[in-house]
Amino acid sequence: MKTLKSWVRQNRNELIWLGIILVIGAVMRFWRIGEYMTFLGDEGRDAIIVRRLLVDFDPILIGPGTSIGNMYIGPLYYYLIAPALLLANFSPVGPSMLIALIGVVTIGMVWWIGRSWFGKSGALLAAFLYAISPTVIIFSRASWNPNVMPFFALLMMYAIWMVWEEKKLWWLAMASVCFAFVLQSHWIGLLLGPLAGVYWLLTLRDEKWGGSVKRFVCISAVSLGIFLVLMSPLLIFDMRHGWINFTNMKTFFTVRQTTVSARPWNAVPQMWPLFIQVITRLVAGRNVLVGQWAAVGLAGILVWLWGQKKAVFESKQRKAFVILILWMFFGLVGLGVYKQHIYDHYFGFLFPVPYLILAGMIEYLLRQKGLRGTWIVVTAMVILVWANLTDNPLRNPPAGQLDRTVKIARLIEKESGGEKFNLAVIAERNYEDAYQYFLENWNTKVIDIDPVNTEETITDNLFVVCEKLTTECDPTHNPKAEVANFGWSQVGDTWEVDGVTIYKLVHYENE
Repeated sequence: MKTLKSWVRQNRNELIWLGIILVIGAVMRFWRIGEYMTFLGDEGRDAIIVRRLLVDFDPILIGPGTSIGNMYIGPLYYYLIAPALLLANFSPVGPSMLIALIGVVTIGMVWWIGRSWFGKSGALLAAFLYAISPTVIIFSRASWNPNVMPFFALLMMYAIWMVWEEKKLWWLAMASVCFAFVLQSHWIGLLLGPLAGVYWLLTLRDEKWGGSVKRFVCISAVSLGIFLVLMSPLLIFDMRHGWINFTNMKTFFTVRQTTVSARPWNAVPQMWPLFIQVITRLVAGRNVLVGQWAAVGLAGILVWLWGQKKAVFESKQRKAFVILILWMFFGLVGLGVYKQHIYDHYFGFLFPVPYLILAGMIEYLLRQKGLRGTWIVVTAMVILVWANLTDNPLRNPPAGQLDRTVKIARLIEKESGGEKFNLAVIAERNYEDAYQYFLENWNTKVIDIDPVNTEETITDNLFVVCEKLTTECDPTHNPKAEVANFGWSQVGDTWEVDGVTIYKLVHYENE
């Protein structure tokens, strides 16, 4: 305790600045979170599944399915957010607040790891840039499985560092837990596997000279066992369903050549454009021009530092740069062989990397280049802070998706009159589950139409929520399955809520 108190006393100013950064990061994530958070079909689906776990004690063996390849991830994310949903009295804001809290903790981790590897000043400035990044903020204030990946990816790599550099072997268990969470937030996390394997082998080689190989292998076996236990629900699901997930994954990586290239060298031409994209979307506040210059500057300084004849870094710092460069390299190669559009959330496992690289560069410039280095850092920080704050999400009015969903669900609840009804949503990027979550939570008699059992599941009324222009709705003839399965129908009533049209369809009566 005395050691901790003395450390806090010695680093009081640094901790004050860290506190300010964490407060800024928290405000940008928690401010009016219920109004800014995303709540569409995917979020509604997750809430429905977790609610059924809590209310009906329905165990979950799989997580969400992927948009391409028909693969499923594991259910760890659902179990992670379950306590938050329960504590929030089943309000979807609860899980979003948990994600925001994890986002704030990740800011602190960027500072702590940057400080451990490079130094105080670089770590603080890197954490500040991470705290105000528009892309990071957006993915830190909504409940969605990929949004926890930056935290677990960073903690996983720090655990690997502790095993490899510090020889604290039981951190292998932490790495295995984090890797399971990474994989069960998005399969793109597989790209961390090769890097983990490389450092496991390096540690094993070191142990032959400085430690017990038997002890290292035993701890590795225990860690592997923990990983397999955490992945076991997905395995059980696959065993029960004819290995559908394994088969689809095999097909995705070996047959679907329109999606993934089987030749890693094909990624080489894509690595530089992808690097620019990563820097632009994360560090440069989505400003294309600033992102291009920042990418050139980062790559140029990094290459120059690495090419110095004399050691400009201590051994520990050089090793930290190696792990960061390999982390980025494996990520860019993996993304480079993917032939479809790269969305921002695919970078989740890379979110902390450019900021930690920046921490090392800033620390070097401030320590080794005196006034000139200080001016370079100040100029770069002014530009990057300006770019990030210019595109800050809080500058835009909240979308109010959750509030609108609740209003529409309340109208349907009222107009259903306690009777059974079916539900359909006509929209570009939404589907029924956002509304259905509240309708189920309020114990309305909403029923999904089962094409195999139409007599039991088709009701007298179908509520159609149309989020398109009224001229594009045409609810009685829309080809969507939820509408078509209801059969011949006519509009019984119509309402409008916040620009959304709600139709009550009844079965067509031939006069």
